Amino acid sequence: MSRRFSGLWSHRDFLKLWFGESVSLVGSQVSMLALQLTAVLTLHANAAQLGLLGAAEYAPLLLLSLFAGVWVDRLPRRLLLLISDIGQAALMGSVPVAFLLGLLRIEYLYAVAFLAGCFAVVFGVAYQSFLPELVKGEDLLEGNSKLEASRAVDEIAGPSLAGVIVQVLSAPLALFIDAASFLMSAICLKWIRIQAAPMASKERPSIWKQIAEGLQTILKHPLLRAIAAYSSTLNFCWSIISTVYTLYAVNELHLSSTLLGIALGVGSLGGLLGAMIAERFARWRGLGPALLATALLASAGALLTPLAHGPLLVALSMLIAGRFLEGISATIYNVNQISLRQSTTPTTLQGRVNATIRFLAGGSAPLGSLVGGLLGTLVGVRPTLLLGAIGVSLAFGWLFFSPIRQLR
Repeated sequence: MSRRFSGLWSHRDFLKLWFGESVSLVGSQVSMLALQLTAVLTLHANAAQLGLLGAAEYAPLLLLSLFAGVWVDRLPRRLLLLISDIGQAALMGSVPVAFLLGLLRIEYLYAVAFLAGCFAVVFGVAYQSFLPELVKGEDLLEGNSKLEASRAVDEIAGPSLAGVIVQVLSAPLALFIDAASFLMSAICLKWIRIQAAPMASKERPSIWKQIAEGLQTILKHPLLRAIAAYSSTLNFCWSIISTVYTLYAVNELHLSSTLLGIALGVGSLGGLLGAMIAERFARWRGLGPALLATALLASAGALLTPLAHGPLLVALSMLIAGRFLEGISATIYNVNQISLRQSTTPTTLQGRVNATIRFLAGGSAPLGSLVGGLLGTLVGVRPTLLLGAIGVSLAFGWLFFSPIRQLR
């Protein structure tokens, strides 16, 4: 193996995984836009039908995450990744085929969105559990930084690229691109040559007992418990903010759609910068201080939003600064907390621990959206943003009053 490059740049198996996931992320940006536009432009869906389509896509996160964790600990993880990629490729590829045959209906899109969401949940849990098998513990920070960098770049350039592809091919046919990206990811996974990590014992307790083991592991482990509590609280509070954010920017700050897009896009730039410096920052200051610093940055970013006022340029600058801080803090936090989880969790529990934290953190977001909508109606938009920001700031306590503070 060539050693001209240091770190994971010389790790061929990781580079295959990274390339495949990066290509798949681009395809996913296409499908996010193309599925919605297929429903609106091709099938003339109304608002209620679009709501059902979104619910079908995200329901598997709540329904399947905990079970996926058990499967990931029972079965070979690379096999689950391959099955998930191939399954999503087949589902996305079936939509343009149904369109060309004149058989496409909104009910079919519901089914595709739900089943693709199921495969995506399994892939997400297996992916985070597979990385520690692929790279050494000391390289997890670098690996997660590179993966988050790809995600950040994709969030910056992906929507524009997706729009061009949809414009050229039409919304239904653009889903062929997403299907091809999943197949490329599957090919890259197939090319990886590593010794599979040992799976759990052949003695299989009930799936409910294994789910409970994952939850108990988090509750008993002070580091994992703090991460789960902070992530869940943070997602809940950010969902409160995001629910009324657009209404606030347009109705109270009088931003045009172009200026709003600029403010939102800067968050992705912050995410890219965060991915670039996350590893260096953690190695320079230590893992604990890095996590605490990201929590403080998140608090500052959240508080800048309801405090935005004055002339348009001043208010826009405060919004942009808030989104930038949010983006950089979220990425640095994810890189470091995922690496910490992966390095402290036994191999046979990786799937269940990752799945349980994803379930807790992801499940708090829809609840936060409901609370945000209710508060916005009862107390107004700006007070709702302020309450959400206070919640983000208070979440800092989960990390500060835990052993994470002493981690170096």
